[in-house]
Amino acid sequence: MARVTEYLAERGGLSVSTLRSNLFMLSGDDAVWHLMRVAGGLDSLVVGEGLILSQVRQCHIHSIEEDGCGGKVLSRLLNTAVAAGRRVRCETAISRGSVSISSAAVELSEVLSWPDLNLPFSEARLAVVGAGKMTRLLITHLESHGLERIAIVNRSLERPAELAEQFPDVDIEIKLMDDLWDVVGRSDIVFMATSSTDYVIDELLLEENGLAGGRPLMLVDISVPRNVGEDCKNIPNVAAYNVDDLKAVVAKNTAMRQREMIEAEILLREDAEQFAGWCESLSAIPTINRLQERADFYRQEELKKCTRKLAQNDALSDSEMEAVERLSRGIVNKLLHGPMSHLRKTESVEGKQAAVKELNSMFRLEESAADNGRARNGRGAANGRRR
Repeated sequence: MARVTEYLAERGGLSVSTLRSNLFMLSGDDAVWHLMRVAGGLDSLVVGEGLILSQVRQCHIHSIEEDGCGGKVLSRLLNTAVAAGRRVRCETAISRGSVSISSAAVELSEVLSWPDLNLPFSEARLAVVGAGKMTRLLITHLESHGLERIAIVNRSLERPAELAEQFPDVDIEIKLMDDLWDVVGRSDIVFMATSSTDYVIDELLLEENGLAGGRPLMLVDISVPRNVGEDCKNIPNVAAYNVDDLKAVVAKNTAMRQREMIEAEILLREDAEQFAGWCESLSAIPTINRLQERADFYRQEELKKCTRKLAQNDALSDSEMEAVERLSRGIVNKLLHGPMSHLRKTESVEGKQAAVKELNSMFRLEESAADNGRARNGRGAANGRRR
């Protein structure tokens, strides 16, 4: 942690003490659980949003690159977190439902298109007034719903032209404000997203332009302050919605996502426990190695005794001795297969720890490790005396 803190301080041009006061540090199981929640979108401002999962995935990709420094454990953790994040979004509804004003505007217009306009959303003619950030977000969400054509009305041509470049797959018709009522008149759904402080559309203007009492028209105002007057709702053929209506959609979907957090946490716990089990399996490797070494030591000792006796009587040829060697290895491997399989297959952390303890006690592996260490030290001392 100290090296990471120093690196971040150097990169940010801050003193280590200043940086530390703005950090919170987690380790072990707490760090694993935090990453799982982040990848699952549970710690995001917008619960279930997908951007953070993409960022975790990029971290994993970098960790396994040639110049990456993830290492075996961290790379496995990041890969597990990415898989867990995807699983949560597939098996729960935590990422479903609009939770931003622009996406809620699309959802609301899609749901109410048939009741208000008597036609499916896919067939509705769309227009948006304004060409700022909200319009860009709106077109992004509309494109994901299959948008192919839309008219943009704006005071200048520059920003709509930029949007046309950003969305090459969408046929964008660009009009100036002088053509506003012509565009509104031939549209079914009009989204309002200007920075105007006055109403752009109200009851009087609709009447003056012959749009009151005609075919159905939906106005979706995502502007603050409002661009559509409240009195538009007095016109029978006009369905007008504003940010307050959209906030109700957002609140409903946010509450639904909050309820899904409980199920999401259960799934994330399962994946976190699997990762912990994998980590614990790494601690079993020394036990497996000691077990194999102890078994092979006894095999070689007994084989030497047998070989000396057989060699005195010239009883076996070299090929026959080789067969005896293979036989001894085969017997040892078959005897060890059961204990080592049990150790590898035990999934829970507690079960893995218990299995390691049992094998250490059963085969006295700790004693053999100590004996081997003393033997190595003894050989080293003897060699030193000979030198």
